[in-house]
Amino acid sequence: MSGLRRRAVREESQENDYERAGLDGSLTPGTSPALLLVDPARAYVDPDCPLYAGVEPAVEAMRALLAGARRAGIPVVVTRVRFRPDGGDGGVFFRKVPTLRVFAEGSPYGDFIDGLAPTPDELTVTKQYPSAFFGTSLAAYLTANRIDTLLIGGLSTSGCVRATALDAMQHGFVPVVVEDAVGDRDPDVHAANLFDIRHKIGEVWPLERVMGYLAGAAPRGERP
Repeated sequence: MSGLRRRAVREESQENDYERAGLDGSLTPGTSPALLLVDPARAYVDPDCPLYAGVEPAVEAMRALLAGARRAGIPVVVTRVRFRPDGGDGGVFFRKVPTLRVFAEGSPYGDFIDGLAPTPDELTVTKQYPSAFFGTSLAAYLTANRIDTLLIGGLSTSGCVRATALDAMQHGFVPVVVEDAVGDRDPDVHAANLFDIRHKIGEVWPLERVMGYLAGAAPRGERP
């Protein structure tokens, strides 16, 4: 049996096991979505940076997703990571992951990837921890704008994307992780986290399906 065939059999077995355990529910996205791009930072696409992750295909999908959200007229939120030069505002997280120093103030690696920077009328959320909700005003902003669904793209799948999707669900927003528009440094870790998100946290949709959903979304000014 080839390696690809063995992997397909294993994935089918995992899927069946999760379904037998009752981990096969689904969430229906609402009619008032927002787009959240998590940490589209240069660190992940610059080969000179230790955090380079080879996620260029996901970045291209993020650009398409962002363009689709803007055409649909839905709210857009983009997060970035910024630490004080000494990392003192990063606490235990900064101590656990020393390479986070690339996001210290003044480092170019924390800048937005070309084509993924928010416009002046879109919300920029600055954070120091994995979840876009932790220690920020994101939940209050989404609630004030009557958002019921959060479309999530960004980096990386196993870290800040997963943490954000989990917190979105816990705050009562339907999380839809856009499969093509998230990435990780290891494809197996990426796939495992998408599998777990889909079964325990929210929905995982391909970009094409999300684009179709956006085509039917009400623009910001037309919401009830």
